[in-house]
Amino acid sequence: MCIMVMKRKSDKRGQLKIQQMAFMLMAITLFFVLVGMFVLVIKFSGLKESATELEEKNAMLLVTKLANSPEFSCGGAFGSNRINCVDADKAMMLKENMHKYINFWGVSNIEIRKIYPKADSDVICNLGNYPDCNIIKMRPKEITGYDMSNFISLCRKEFSGDEVYDKCELAKIMVSYEKK
Repeated sequence: MCIMVMKRKSDKRGQLKIQQMAFMLMAITLFFVLVGMFVLVIKFSGLKESATELEEKNAMLLVTKLANSPEFSCGGAFGSNRINCVDADKAMMLKENMHKYINFWGVSNIEIRKIYPKADSDVICNLGNYPDCNIIKMRPKEITGYDMSNFISLCRKEFSGDEVYDKCELAKIMVSYEKK
């Protein structure tokens, strides 16, 4: 009888040790899962900010290249190949056909704003009031987000009497992205 009592006590102790080990393994597993989740949260917490920074950097690179792209550049029409020169006539025609280029550059809006000579009020360009305007918006809708800009020469052909001359003005080209 004494042996049976001892055996039962040792069986209960063995079962208790197995239960303690099982709980300890579950606790360690839960601890490592929580630590892993914490590390993932910290690692991915800056993902949205880094995506925004990447989009801003992309916009800055695009705005520096945009003025020299064939769709906007003055090319040889104004005597020589000029750097950061936008042909206002090309920009107006592109504005009228923007529905074909809606996703071509991957931006929300492209806007060209004359800076000098300074206008009395802001007038958005259309075919009816061109060239007596100072803002060429490729899309008419307002964009809430951020934009990058660069200074350019905005040139067009002008008529004075019976002679044609090049008229260039200081402008700013802005590329806008919507916040996501």
